[in-house]
Amino acid sequence: GIRANYVTTTGPSQPYGQQHLNEPLLDHREGQLFLTEAFKVILEEVLCKGTDVNEKVCEWREPEELATLLDLELREYGEQQHQLLQRVRDVAKYSVKTNHPRFFNQLFAGVDYHALTGRFLTEALNTSQYTYEVAPVFVLMEDEVLSKLRSLVGWAQGDGIFCPGGTMSNMYAMNLARYRAFPEVKLKGQWALPRLAVFTSQESHYSVMKAAAFQGIGTENVFKVNVDDRGCMITDDLSEKIELAKSQGAVPFLVHATSGTTVQGAFDPLEPIADICDRQGLWMHVDAAWGGSVLFSKEHRHLMRGVERWESGACSGIQLLECNFDLLKRCHSADATYLFQQDKFYDMSLDTGDKSIQCGRKVDCLKLWLMWKAVGSQGLEERVDRAFAHTRYLVEKMMKREGFQLIGKPEFVNVCFWFIPPSLRGKENSPDYQDRLSKVAPVIKERMIKQGTMMVGYQPLGGRVNFFRMIVISPQLSYQDMTFFLDEIERLGNNL
Repeated sequence: GIRANYVTTTGPSQPYGQQHLNEPLLDHREGQLFLTEAFKVILEEVLCKGTDVNEKVCEWREPEELATLLDLELREYGEQQHQLLQRVRDVAKYSVKTNHPRFFNQLFAGVDYHALTGRFLTEALNTSQYTYEVAPVFVLMEDEVLSKLRSLVGWAQGDGIFCPGGTMSNMYAMNLARYRAFPEVKLKGQWALPRLAVFTSQESHYSVMKAAAFQGIGTENVFKVNVDDRGCMITDDLSEKIELAKSQGAVPFLVHATSGTTVQGAFDPLEPIADICDRQGLWMHVDAAWGGSVLFSKEHRHLMRGVERWESGACSGIQLLECNFDLLKRCHSADATYLFQQDKFYDMSLDTGDKSIQCGRKVDCLKLWLMWKAVGSQGLEERVDRAFAHTRYLVEKMMKREGFQLIGKPEFVNVCFWFIPPSLRGKENSPDYQDRLSKVAPVIKERMIKQGTMMVGYQPLGGRVNFFRMIVISPQLSYQDMTFFLDEIERLGNNL
């Protein structure tokens, strides 16, 4: 192991300030040796064991025990290198292995080694993407990736920015829509505006509510539009909600559509929504932070038919935001003279930081660029089509097994279902049936976590009690993993 093989003659580090000021504070040779050994731990624990189907998805420990195992206390003096390497190993060991083939818990899973290399490289370079002078490679790279993504959507031109997540993309969209409708808000603030109204589906991401609260619009001014059984927005109800808001004295300005809802993976009908937005003069934002990957697939991109009519959107996996030229900068710029000097020796339009609501901004584009370079557009399309194929296989097998009840036929790669244990089968009309069924998923979830065999999420939704949401997205998945999943649910839940 690392601990036995790694030898250091360095004792506890000296208190800060006692080193000779004419010498570097850091020992690069020692630091690089530590990094080399730490990387071996990462390869072993995260990328070898963490992707091995025979290993556990997680090593569950109760919080008090875990805190003791990790020795989290921060002390006066630093530790020796062999102790720090053990900390690295423990962090890897007790963290959830999201790269594991049987991690189905979130809307992300698996590992792409080219993307991971991109993240290692950007962290090592440790730059911030706000000016060309400090991040020349990544300013040009982000522009290229955004241009390619615009072509997928059907835009010949436009603007965009990488965001750290779908929530931030949705906040950008709401701010831009408000600025376009009422540009005076940047100077005068919210007090100078009328009551504003936002429209989104009942199953849209919760960040819409957060954005309304954060930007002073108010959560009571977010009108929730009814959805059908699949979770898709009902456009007739959207029209009614817009008229309702007007009758209450509110001014509609934004319709937030979703391509790939968080739970059911539903796609709102973009064409009729766009028609309504055109008639009403409203900004149409499409939150495709989950479902946008279908744009890479000729077979499945029809799910986002009409997407080219958006004003802004967040696309899957990379959380970009597209909008018309110059609007991002006009809405968000603060003209910081120490960063965005007007007498620079290069084209100042390459200084993209003033478009952002952040100052320091991590480089996100290299991950996607390097992966795209490695597999090409065809490779990305294959990954999308493969996920759909695995989803179809899982559903076919599930429908043939007693005890599995689908919420509905999946539109995307979210498979939502109840597991009905033998003790509840045939008792659907019992007065306590729903209450008992609601307790099944939490118990099965606890058992799988503590045994470490897999991870899958559950939730209630609307009038439905707790049901499982299986996400079929990892490029590592096989048919065998689908079969294992069904067998394991049965094993963990048959005695309930």
